Amino acid sequence: MITLYHAHHSTCSQKVRVVLAEKELPFETVFLELGKKDQLDPAYLKLNPNGVVPTLVDGPDVILESSVICEYLDERYPGVHLTPDDVVERARMRAWMHFAEEVPVPAIRVPSFNRAFLYRFEGLDQAQFEDEQMNVRKVRREMFQRMGKPTGFSRKDVDIALGQLDDTCARMQAALENGPWLMGAQFTLADVLVIPAIDRMADLGLAEIWEAKYPLVGAWYERFQARPSFGATYYPGSRVSDFLELHPLYID
Repeated sequence: MITLYHAHHSTCSQKVRVVLAEKELPFETVFLELGKKDQLDPAYLKLNPNGVVPTLVDGPDVILESSVICEYLDERYPGVHLTPDDVVERARMRAWMHFAEEVPVPAIRVPSFNRAFLYRFEGLDQAQFEDEQMNVRKVRREMFQRMGKPTGFSRKDVDIALGQLDDTCARMQAALENGPWLMGAQFTLADVLVIPAIDRMADLGLAEIWEAKYPLVGAWYERFQARPSFGATYYPGSRVSDFLELHPLYID
């Protein structure tokens, strides 16, 4: 039996939920509250020493890292193929996956913090922020160090992140000229890995980035929303605006 340790609004958790739903795989769910730092609980750290979600447990096997989990599920349960058969097309898909991990995934965290998550730190001085939020992190420490203070990311950081999200949409626009999905006719893990950033952009009020210049991205998003896996992944309570108040994007 598959067990997924995840969080409702975690973008990394969301892409794994999409894959599970696409493959119609039943799974037991264990929700972690990231605001309460459940992911840093010693019992969970024994399962996932990185202190992040999601974690997939498949029988005796523990699989870490969301993109790795997605590929594992596609290989382990091949009934529904989310990976191209052709070796060159697989390479192209994995290039998209690496791009998603390196560009839109970290970029979307910047506006997410400034518009929503940052306000969980209200009342913390610099020393408390570093001790209670920054230094306790495992693989996310660098992001908190870049933010640097409990008052959020700078205007420069926000503008860089928005530029990276614009670049993501531009690349999607070019790819989508060749088909309904990023790889053409086939819906693949490339689409799965990008959707959390695009949906978070919409949730944060940043859809204007693609609405103004990249109409094929909007059409792709609408097609994705029509898939049953989308509804199974983005249920009430799975978006930050469902439970957190949104604040201005620029703090200073």
